[in-house]
Amino acid sequence: MESKKTAVFGIYKNSVHAESAVDRLTAAGFSNNDISVLLPDVQSSKEFAHEKSTKAPEGTTTGVAAGGALGGTLGLLAGIGALAIPGVGPLIAAGPIMGALAGLGVGGAVGGLIGALVGMGIPEYEAKRYEGRVKDGGVLLSVHCDTSAEISRAKDLLKQSGAEDISSTGEASAKSQSA
Repeated sequence: MESKKTAVFGIYKNSVHAESAVDRLTAAGFSNNDISVLLPDVQSSKEFAHEKSTKAPEGTTTGVAAGGALGGTLGLLAGIGALAIPGVGPLIAAGPIMGALAGLGVGGAVGGLIGALVGMGIPEYEAKRYEGRVKDGGVLLSVHCDTSAEISRAKDLLKQSGAEDISSTGEASAKSQSA
């Protein structure tokens, strides 16, 4: 079977539920490097436990110690950084989604988060729904998969852990797959 990079997406009501999902995903063999989260940065600077470095390009982070705001399992994800997206506000991102958002230059992009998500291969109607849910305090979690078995397993784990609006999209082809 030909390997094809696909991202499976889901929305969680808060970071506690998303962290539980990350625990389940890593226990099932998914790498921290293949798991992404995007959530509103609603923490005050007083709550930052310690500074973590980010792999995001300079200029896209706000200089806030975003890793300290996450804590626990979410704080162990790769590439943690803070972003300010027009129309959405301050966000914390970790994992491959951070690199994708930073690479698209969303800090100054017209279209903000919706444009960035569409650029990652998410259909526009789903991108609009995800942006609305994140604006309302939700956490967007994605798992990057190489095989149809991984895609299926990731969807099942997201569903079991309480994710809503679960979908998948081929990153290279930007073609949506049925959920």
